Amino acid sequence: MLSIKQVETENELLQILNLQQLYLAGNNNETEEKEQGFVTVHHSLEKLKILHALAPSVIVKDGEQVVGYALVMLQEAGNIFPELFSLFEMLKQLKYNKQPLHKYSFYIMGQICVHKPYRGRGVFELLYRKHKELMQEQFDFVITSIATRNTRSMRAHEKTGFQTIHRFTDEKEEWDVVLWDWTLDA
Repeated sequence: MLSIKQVETENELLQILNLQQLYLAGNNNETEEKEQGFVTVHHSLEKLKILHALAPSVIVKDGEQVVGYALVMLQEAGNIFPELFSLFEMLKQLKYNKQPLHKYSFYIMGQICVHKPYRGRGVFELLYRKHKELMQEQFDFVITSIATRNTRSMRAHEKTGFQTIHRFTDEKEEWDVVLWDWTLDA
């Protein structure tokens, strides 16, 4: 039976890392990544512990096994991940509804992943619904960036309510910055 909760134990963090390794870009063939999606940033246990201390992430479990996760990355965590520094800097320059992003209260979806056997069963939506339930009082929206070649993730985010606010290219990928505005539902 599936349950959803915030991360509480180091074992759950380790299970997140195991799932991350299964679906990290480059760990599967190109066709698999195109059809099933992928995650792009490798985390260490130490970095997950820091993220967790700032704001616990959300997981879906089947019994004792973590089968999906959605990492909360507060803006204060931007200096923890050098590979994301340029994203955090770019966000400082972006606008939403003609206002600079910094005028809003938001956090970044640090990464979302669902174990392949559980895809198509509503786990992705469950993760984001729980995020909204837990975070909507504090934040206007959640924002993330998605590699445009990750079409499965792009479709899932659009279905959830995310909209693209910016597109950019770095040295490796083309990305869409997407935002789910919770104030529209209020």
